[in-house]
Amino acid sequence: MPTPSMEDYIEQIYQLIENKGYARVSDIAEALSVHPSSVTKMVQKLDKNEYLIYEKYRGLILTPKGKKVGKRLVYRHDLLEQFLEMIGVDNENIYQDVEGIEHHLSWNAIDRIGDFVQYFEENPERLEEIKKYSLNQEE
Repeated sequence: MPTPSMEDYIEQIYQLIENKGYARVSDIAEALSVHPSSVTKMVQKLDKNEYLIYEKYRGLILTPKGKKVGKRLVYRHDLLEQFLEMIGVDNENIYQDVEGIEHHLSWNAIDRIGDFVQYFEENPERLEEIKKYSLNQEE
């Protein structure tokens, strides 16, 4: 399993490739607010662990293993954002909260949150009941 830091890089690389068709060291550095030299070191580590193939000055591509992990990490992030929004967390806090918790939850917990979100997507009237209850508790 990748470390939380490796996960951040894989997730970002996956998103860059999905959105732009490629991921350069400079793009990754900018997106993660780190120095390009840090990106190069991590990319070499990810290459060694077979998440991607890196050729100096030529760029990088995700391996099937890297794509699978990247897709799952993006899903986790998006699901947690959706969940926090669903339960009424203020929009300005959601991204930071997700960043703070995403590496600390088991995949079992993520799957259960996915079940929860799916249930309320299929039963929006239930979600409205919870929101009304929550608003009444704040008063």
